[in-house]
Amino acid sequence: MSRPHRRLVSTCVGTVTAGLLATGAALAAPEKDDGRTGTDIAMGAYLDYGPSGVARIPFLSHWLGGKEIRVGHTYLPGDRWSNIEGTDFLEDWATWRRADKDRMFVLNVPMQERNEGRIPDYQVARLIRAGADGDFDGHFKKLAERLVSLGVPDTVVVLGWEMNGTTYTHRCGPDPERWKAYWKRIVTAMRSVPGQEFRFDFAPNRGTDAIGWTKCYPGDDVVDIIGMDSYDQGPGTTFDDQVSQPYGLQQHVDFAKAHGKRISYPEWGLFRRGDNPEYVRRMLAWIEQQKPIYHTITDYCPHGVWQCKQNPRSSRVFRDALTTRPNPLPTPVIPTPVIPTPVIPTPVIPTPVVPTPAVPTPQLPTPQVPSPAVPSPEVPSPVAPSPEAPVVPSPVVPSPVVPSPEAPSPFPEPSPLVPSPVAPSPEAPSPIAPSPVAPSPEAPSPVAPSPVAPSPEAPSPVAPSPVAPSPEAPVVVPLPQSPSPSPSPVVPLPEVPSPAPVPTPVTPPVAPKPPVAPKEWCVPLNFGEWLSKLVGKQSVCVKIDLGEDSNWWPF
Repeated sequence: MSRPHRRLVSTCVGTVTAGLLATGAALAAPEKDDGRTGTDIAMGAYLDYGPSGVARIPFLSHWLGGKEIRVGHTYLPGDRWSNIEGTDFLEDWATWRRADKDRMFVLNVPMQERNEGRIPDYQVARLIRAGADGDFDGHFKKLAERLVSLGVPDTVVVLGWEMNGTTYTHRCGPDPERWKAYWKRIVTAMRSVPGQEFRFDFAPNRGTDAIGWTKCYPGDDVVDIIGMDSYDQGPGTTFDDQVSQPYGLQQHVDFAKAHGKRISYPEWGLFRRGDNPEYVRRMLAWIEQQKPIYHTITDYCPHGVWQCKQNPRSSRVFRDALTTRPNPLPTPVIPTPVIPTPVIPTPVIPTPVVPTPAVPTPQLPTPQVPSPAVPSPEVPSPVAPSPEAPVVPSPVVPSPVVPSPEAPSPFPEPSPLVPSPVAPSPEAPSPIAPSPVAPSPEAPSPVAPSPVAPSPEAPSPVAPSPVAPSPEAPVVVPLPQSPSPSPSPVVPLPEVPSPAPVPTPVTPPVAPKPPVAPKEWCVPLNFGEWLSKLVGKQSVCVKIDLGEDSNWWPF
């Protein structure tokens, strides 16, 4: 097919071929064919036909992150036979190829001079017949000798490329059968050169074009690789169409497999659909899947992605897919030492106990209002001391001894002195009448009768009859009429002083007499239940002695 800037002109071979760009393709040369080991895909790019193409390879590699460009691809000028026999720029390519045994040199070789001169079909048919008759064998033999002499005897020769189209003079359509015979003569002539190791690549256009490319296939004995040039153009509107169409990508793979040949993609790239990153992505995926010996992208406008700046999106896809990323060095696995975490006990901070302040309830004293004491001089009430006041027992006052009358004796004997109660002297404190406090409801304490001072007119005192005090009413005892000061109003005091002790009367010594039978009368005193418990049981006893041997008892 027609390629812009790719037609070789006899006067300026470099002008046209400088536009061709062989893009890198991954290559895995079979061990038997190229003597190399490994199955990786070699890639490259057509950057220019002469020395400038060689000089650009390192820059492309740098753009791809250091990826190795293993394929150097260029074209021989097809303007005249002298350039087809080998030009001077082949030395630069040979030098590049010899620098590394893993590199590959791919050389497109025209089958006719004036290869892009728009020769009509009838003239092409005549030239085909001449070639089949061996008229041009010498030109190809000289090319083979030159390549061997340059040290590149293993060059991949893409002979008569895109022969199924209408662009080149070496097309197959005017006479397919003679064309195949012509192919065989060229291969035979080049293989006749001693030291050669050439591999011949049969590379039609994708699709039917002018003629189905299988009709031009010269035979397995003179073909080593079955390649295909595939640009982003018709026939087919999608990449899937390019795969499935007649004479498309899938048929190319199947055909090569049926003939036991490896495949290649010497030319591929963008074209009539402009910047199409989807095509670039799908084509690279297809190449990776099919594992060709090599592939090269045509890197000039409108096909390219590196030197052509009008396809930025496709350029990013191409670069991302092929950029070599440095293999990360394996990080040595250093076992992390297990350092036991010290167990630090959490300090237990006791919660401070804040005592609740006890607020004492103020004790308000109940005011005690004393009851006014109303003195009653006639009826003194017995004292009922409170539990707090000390209990003062009432003194036991002996009753005066009343002598019983007896018959007069001729010899009167002196009567014994009966102690009489001594009236208190004026200096002695008068007994203080007890406070007229209401008696306790339990039982009023009886008051012992006070002794009655004997009157001077009554020589014989009368003994009072014992009267048991009634519990209902206190006993009223008349006070002696002594010249003591009249009682003043009684003021209640916190304590009641004890009464002055009664002096014991002194009995004058009496002459001892014979023992007399004593007579004694005792009257129990009832002080009430409460006072009796306090002072015990008491009684008043009266002794009467009537004389010796007297048995009279007046009662």
